[in-house]
Amino acid sequence: MDDSSPLFPGWPTRDLDVDDGVRLHVRTGGAGPPLLLLHGHPQTHAIWHRVAPALAERFTLVMPDLRGYGDSSKPPGGEDHVNYSKRTMARDVLRVMQQLGHPRFRVLAHDRGARVTHRLMMDHPAAVERAVLLDIAPTLAMYTQTTEAFARAYWHWFFLIQRTPLPERLLEADPVAYLRGVMGSRHAGMAPFDARALAEYERCLRLPGAAHALCEDYRAAAGIDLQHDREDRDAGRLVQAPLLVLWGANGIVQRCFDPLAEWQRVAADVRGAALPCGHYIPEEAPQALLEAAAPFLTM
Repeated sequence: MDDSSPLFPGWPTRDLDVDDGVRLHVRTGGAGPPLLLLHGHPQTHAIWHRVAPALAERFTLVMPDLRGYGDSSKPPGGEDHVNYSKRTMARDVLRVMQQLGHPRFRVLAHDRGARVTHRLMMDHPAAVERAVLLDIAPTLAMYTQTTEAFARAYWHWFFLIQRTPLPERLLEADPVAYLRGVMGSRHAGMAPFDARALAEYERCLRLPGAAHALCEDYRAAAGIDLQHDREDRDAGRLVQAPLLVLWGANGIVQRCFDPLAEWQRVAADVRGAALPCGHYIPEEAPQALLEAAAPFLTM
């Protein structure tokens, strides 16, 4: 997505070095306290196009493509998939914010980005003032409480973690079919997605290395990330930053888990509510999201 994108007219982008040979593609805009926006799978920072204009009236927005997604770098996974651990991805976004002059900031994050934020709050508690997490329960809770209903609905969790190169080959054979299969199978189908945003997601999933990166993100979540989460649990460490969790009333997280209760097990200060939508909250219910999140983020 170039700087003239109609989704973010006039909002500049840049590529920032965050690790050895790894650069994140970052879009910025607005004015006020810094707010980091992190997208989910299989998308890019374009998910924020319906809420960014209103948020930009109150905040300086920083919207990166996560490592492995969008126009950011897509390195090999490495031993134990460490290059896509949420610890590594959290360090990426922390370095972005530091380079932009924001040592402390707030976060609004969806899906995979919310998992990165969970690790960011655990590993770098001084950096995050408060955070809003969208439509997830903690990774450890979701894996340990997997049911048949969850496995059928979130089939991609178990497909993407298979040993390379099988899932990569299948993804690369028809990335658009995969993307539409995942996104279109949720509550609202494909109706919520702006054609321009959808074209962006499809373009980025076709990029070299994108399929491997997606798989490595999920392989890390099913391995090294669970190790890190168990270490926190066993040590009694909790997220200390104030946390708002929002989920779709028509989504799988609502159906299969108790997201508020699960977050209360891993964080000290949590509130939450369901919104009238499915999984893709920023695109399905932008006004409801703004009404719920903005007051909390401006506290």
